[in-house]
Amino acid sequence: MSITMIPYSVNIKLAARTLTGTLNLQNKTAVDWGWQGLIAQGCHSSILIIDPKTSQTIQVLERHKANVVKVKWSRENYHHSLSSPYSLRLASADSAGKIIVWDVVSGTAHCEIQEHSKPIQDMDWLWTQDASRDLLLAIHPPNYIVLWNGDTGTKLWKKSYAENILSFSFDPFDPSNLALLTSEGIVFISDFSHSKPPGSGGKKVYIASPHASPAHTKPVPAALPAPTGAKKALNKVKVLITNEKPTAEAVTLNADCLQLSYLPSKRNHMLLLYPREILILDLELSQTVGVVAIERSGVPFIQVIPCAQRDALFCLHENGCITLRVCRSTTAPDESDPEQSVQELVYDLRSQCDAIRVTKTVRPYRMVICPVNENNAALTVSDGRVMLWELKAHVSKPTVNPSSGVSPLYAPVAFCGSPLGQNQKKIQDLSLNTMIGQSLVSGADPPPPSLQQEVQLKFLLTGLLSGLPLPPFALRMCPPLTTKNINHYQPLLAVGTSNGSVLVYNLTSGLLHKDLSVHSCEVKGIEWVSLTSFLSFATSTPNNAGLVRNELQHVDLPTGRCFAFRGEQGNDEPAIEMMKVSHLKQYLVVVFRDKPLELWDVRTGTLLREMAKNFPTVTALEWSPSHNLKSLKKKQLLAREAMARYTTLSDTEQSSVESSVISLLQDAESKSEGGGQAISAREHFVFTDTDGQVYHITVEGNTVKDGARIPPDGSMGSIACIAWKGDTLVLGDVDGNLNFWDLKARLSRGIPTHRGWVKKIRFAPGKGNQKLLVMYTDGAEVWDTKEVNMVSSLRIGRNVNYRILDIDWCTSDKVVLASEDGCIRVLEMAMKSASYRMDEQDLTDPVWCPYLLLPRAALTLKAFLLLQPWSGTFTMDITQVYVSALNGSHINPLDDMKSVLLDPELNLLQRCLLVSRLFGDESDLQFWTVAAHYLQSFAQARHLSVPVPEGQTPAEGTQATPQGHLDIYHDTLCESFYFQRFQLERVHLQEVKRSSYEHTKKCADQLLLLGQTDRAVQLLLETSADNPSYYCDSLKACLVTTITSSGPSQSTIKLVATNMIANGKLAEGVQLLCLIDKAADACRYLQTYGEWNRAAWLAKVRLNPAESSDVLKRWAEHLCSPQVNQKSKAILVLLSLGCFHKVGEMLQSMRYFDRAALFIEACLKYGVMELIGAAFVDYARLLRTLGLRESAAFWASRAGGAGEQLLEELFQGEGAVPEETEGLENTE
Repeated sequence: MSITMIPYSVNIKLAARTLTGTLNLQNKTAVDWGWQGLIAQGCHSSILIIDPKTSQTIQVLERHKANVVKVKWSRENYHHSLSSPYSLRLASADSAGKIIVWDVVSGTAHCEIQEHSKPIQDMDWLWTQDASRDLLLAIHPPNYIVLWNGDTGTKLWKKSYAENILSFSFDPFDPSNLALLTSEGIVFISDFSHSKPPGSGGKKVYIASPHASPAHTKPVPAALPAPTGAKKALNKVKVLITNEKPTAEAVTLNADCLQLSYLPSKRNHMLLLYPREILILDLELSQTVGVVAIERSGVPFIQVIPCAQRDALFCLHENGCITLRVCRSTTAPDESDPEQSVQELVYDLRSQCDAIRVTKTVRPYRMVICPVNENNAALTVSDGRVMLWELKAHVSKPTVNPSSGVSPLYAPVAFCGSPLGQNQKKIQDLSLNTMIGQSLVSGADPPPPSLQQEVQLKFLLTGLLSGLPLPPFALRMCPPLTTKNINHYQPLLAVGTSNGSVLVYNLTSGLLHKDLSVHSCEVKGIEWVSLTSFLSFATSTPNNAGLVRNELQHVDLPTGRCFAFRGEQGNDEPAIEMMKVSHLKQYLVVVFRDKPLELWDVRTGTLLREMAKNFPTVTALEWSPSHNLKSLKKKQLLAREAMARYTTLSDTEQSSVESSVISLLQDAESKSEGGGQAISAREHFVFTDTDGQVYHITVEGNTVKDGARIPPDGSMGSIACIAWKGDTLVLGDVDGNLNFWDLKARLSRGIPTHRGWVKKIRFAPGKGNQKLLVMYTDGAEVWDTKEVNMVSSLRIGRNVNYRILDIDWCTSDKVVLASEDGCIRVLEMAMKSASYRMDEQDLTDPVWCPYLLLPRAALTLKAFLLLQPWSGTFTMDITQVYVSALNGSHINPLDDMKSVLLDPELNLLQRCLLVSRLFGDESDLQFWTVAAHYLQSFAQARHLSVPVPEGQTPAEGTQATPQGHLDIYHDTLCESFYFQRFQLERVHLQEVKRSSYEHTKKCADQLLLLGQTDRAVQLLLETSADNPSYYCDSLKACLVTTITSSGPSQSTIKLVATNMIANGKLAEGVQLLCLIDKAADACRYLQTYGEWNRAAWLAKVRLNPAESSDVLKRWAEHLCSPQVNQKSKAILVLLSLGCFHKVGEMLQSMRYFDRAALFIEACLKYGVMELIGAAFVDYARLLRTLGLRESAAFWASRAGGAGEQLLEELFQGEGAVPEETEGLENTE
C-alpha cells in the first residue's frame, strides 16, 4: 500500500489583501457606483471595489500615496465588441493632485496623471463616447479645468477661470453644455468640446436673495395658520439668479450651496442643494420652479441624487436617512380647468430608510445610486461601514379617501417595455421605471386601470459591509498549517482592538469570522494555544500609583466562551508587559513591568511558579523550539509494552520482576494520566535582563531549573526582543542592532541596521524556513538568517505613508502588517503593497459581473443569454453549448433571473432589454428601450398582424403598448403630442414663476413659438410704460392679434423675417415665421445657422408628422457627419421616426453585428421591415469566432442565399446542411 507523503511546504493559498477600517475625512466624496454594477470607495490611500449584490469586497487597489478624494467609473455608453470589450476602468484622484486610471481586474494602472499638487476638486468621464471612450475632465485647483485622455494620460487641453471652481456637472442632454459651481456663483459653458478648450469665459450667473437664505426667514405671527416650509420659503423670498454681481447687502446664497446637478430626467433643468432646501431651476428662464424645503425641526440635507428614469430625487440627510421624493403629477385627473393646474413643481416624500446613530466619530458621508436600475442605494459611513438599501414596491389597496393629501403612486403592469403575458414570469422591482409609472401631464390621458396598479415604496437593508475599528491593533496569526492539521485548518488572524474586542478574520475570504467582546480596555497581546483557542491580555490606564487592572482571558473560538485565566487576581498590580506561550503550548510566561514573572500551566490553568522578589527584570524573552517530547513518547511506549508483558506473567514470575521496572512503570503511568495527553515534556526559555545578560531556564512539569548564563555582548545595547528557531537565535536591541547566533557552530554576528529601536522580531513558519520579520518604529524588514542578509524593507516616507503598528507572518511567504491608517494588509514577502488580480481570488459568494471575464468570454456569455433559438428549448447550462473559460459559476449568481430568462413567453425585445440591464450596458439599454417602444407602436399603428402569443386572443395581443409614450427623459425622441403638452405645461409654470420683465419676455416668446397667441398678447401688454421696450411690445401685440392669412401680409412678414435672420436676429425672425405658420421654414433656417436642437424642438411642437420627420431626418444626417460624430444619437432619432430599414443598415455599416442582427430579427417578428441577409451572416461569423457554432449555423440559415457559403464552411465534413426547421441539437 503506497502512501503519498504530503510535502511539508503545503501552503493554503492566501491572496494578498487589505482589510480596511475607518475612512479619512478626505475620503468623504470618494465613492461611485458604476454601470458595471460595482461600487468603488476610497479608504485612506486605497480604493475598495465592492460587489453590492453579495456585499463583499472583491478588490483593493493600492498605488496612491495620499488620501483618495474622488473615484469615477468610466461610462459604458458605447457598443461593446472584441475590439472595445467590457472592461473595468476606474479613475481615482488623490489629495496630492494625482489621478490614476486603473484596470481593476488586474489591479494595474493604465496611466498616472499629475498636473498640480493640490487635491482634485472634481472629475468625470465624458458621457458621449462615439468619438472616444477615454476622455476624462478634471478640476485642478484652484481654477483650472483639464481634459485628459484617460487611456494614455495625455493632456488634450487646459483652461483657467477667474474664480475658484468647486465642482461641475455635465448636461446629460447636450454634450456641449457644462456648468461649473464656483466660489461666487455658477459658470455656464455652452461650447464644450473635446477638440479644443471652451472659447469664452462662459456665462457667469450669481445666486442671490434680497434678504437672506429662505431657510432663515422670520417666523409668521401665530394668529395666521403658519404655511409649511416650502410655501413659506417661496412666499417670503424669490430666489433670483442675476447676471450682475450681487450688491453687498444681498446675501450671497452661494456660500452654503452644497451641490449643483443637471436633472437627467428633463432637459434644461438643474438643482441646487442647500442644507435646508433643494431649488429646482428652469435654465431657459433662469428661474426657480420648485423648492423642496425642510421643516424647522427637520434634518438638513447633505447630498441629493436626481434620477434619470423618473423625475425623482434621492436625498441624504445628516442623520444618515435616505429619502426618495417623486415629482407630483401636474394634474389630478378630476381637475378639468387647465388654469387651475400646478403653481410649482412639488416633490412628494414617497419613502425613507432608517437613520443611523450619529456620534462624534460616526457620521454619514455619501450615498450612491445604481445607475442601471436606480432602485438601489449605498450609504458610506465614516466608520467604514457601507449600507446597501434596496427600494421595494408593495402593491397596496386603493385608498378610498386619501387623507394624507399625497396622491397614490402607480406602477405600470409591464415587463421590459412590453405588456406582460398572461402567465409570464417577471422580475419584481427590476428598475425604478418599472416601479413608478410616468408622471402625467395635463391634457394627456392617464393609462387605463388595467395597465397600472397602486403601490407603496419601502427601503430594505439588503447588505452591510463593516470595516475595522480605529487603531491601534494587536495581531496574531493562528498556528501554522502542518501535515497533521491540513484537513481542518483555517487561516485565522486574531486582531485585538482598542475597545477590548477581538476580531477573528478568515484570511482565505478576508471576511470576519468572529467578533468577540473579550476585554473592557485596549487589547495589548494575543497568543494562540491551539487552532481554535487563544489567550489575550489587556491593561487599563494606570492610576496615580502606576498600577493597572490586568485582564488575561482564555477564549474558545467555536463556543465563544471566555474565562479569566488568572482567576480573581489582576486588580491594582503592575501592568503585564508580555506573555509568551511555549512551543508545545504547555506553559505560559507572563512578564510584568515591576514585578517578577509568573509561570503557568496552560492545560490545567494553574500557576506553577511566581518568581522570587530578587528575580532579575526581564527585557526580552523567548521559548526554545527544542523539547524532549519525542524521547518521552518513546519511553512511554516502552513502559506500556513492559506493563502489558507484566500483567500476563504468572504470580510466581511476578515477584521476580525487578523493582526498578515497577517504579519505572509507575512513574510513566503518573505522567501519562489523562490518556497520554498530560505528558509534561521538558521545555526551555531564554530571557535577558537590563544588563543584557542572557539567562536559560528549563521547565519540566512543575520543576523549574536555572541553567547557564551568558554574559552580555558589549556591542549590543539594551535587548528589546529575542526570536529562536532551529539553531538560530536572534537578539534585537533598542539601538537597531541585530545579533545572529548560530548555536550549532557557536558563532555570533552583530549587524547594525541604523533603524532605531527593534520593536519585534518573528520567524516565519515552515520547516527549514529561516526568514525573519523585524519591526521598527518607522517600518519593517524581512531578513534571511541563513545568509544573514536583508530580503526586503518597508519604510515610512520612502515607500509607504503610514506607520506600522504590529506585524506577523500569516503563511511561510506572506506577512501581515497592521498600520496606523486603520488597515491590516496581507502582503507578499517583498512587502510591496499590491492590488491583487481578481481572477486569482477565492470569493465566498460567486459574483455576477461580466466585466470580470476575459473580453471574449463576456461577449460569448452575452450572445448565449441573448438568443438561443437553435434548439427548441432555452438552457441556462452554458457548458452544454460552449466549454472554455466560462462555467456555471458565472451564471449561478443569476439564479433569481433564471426562471425569467428560461420563460418561453419572454419575447426577443424583453430579452435584449433584460440582458443589457444585466450587463450594465448603457448604450444597449438606450437603444433597446427606444427600439422596443417604437417597434411596438409602429407595428400597432399599421394594424399589421402582430404574432399573438399562444393562449391569447388577437385582441389582447394587439392592445396598446403599456406606456402610451416614451418618458420625457428621452426628450426629442418622445412622441410629438406628449412633448408638446409637456412644453406647454412648462411655459405655464414659467409664467407663474416669472418675476421680472426679462422673464415675461422669454415666456411670451415661448408662447408665440408654441402657437399660444392669446396668452402671449396678454403678456406683451403687461409691459409698463416706462420700459424702453414698451412701444415695441405694444406693436408686437397688435401684430399678433391682426395677422390674417391674406397673401400680401404673409409675404411681407416672410420678407421681414428673412431679412432679420440674415442680419443676425435669428430668434426674432423665427418667431415671425411661426406667426404665419411657416414653422417648417423656421426650422430650416435654425438648422442652417447650426441651431439643431432648437430646430428639433420646434419641429416637435409645431409641425405635422411629415414635415417634422423631414427636419429630424436632416438632423440625423447632421449627427452622422464626421465633425459631429454622434451616430448613436442619430440612430435613436431614426428609430423614433420609424426608419427601421435605415437603422438596420446603419448598425451593420458601423459593425454593430450583434445589435443589427437582433434588431432586424425583432423587426421581422413585428413585420415592419424585410430581411437584410448580410447582417445575419456577419453576426454568424462573429458567433463562430466566439466558439458558438450552433448559434452561428442558426443565423447563417436565417440569412437566406447570403448565408449558404458560411453554412457550407461550418458543416464541412459533417454531411448535409441541416434543415432550418430542425433543432440542431436538443439541449435539454
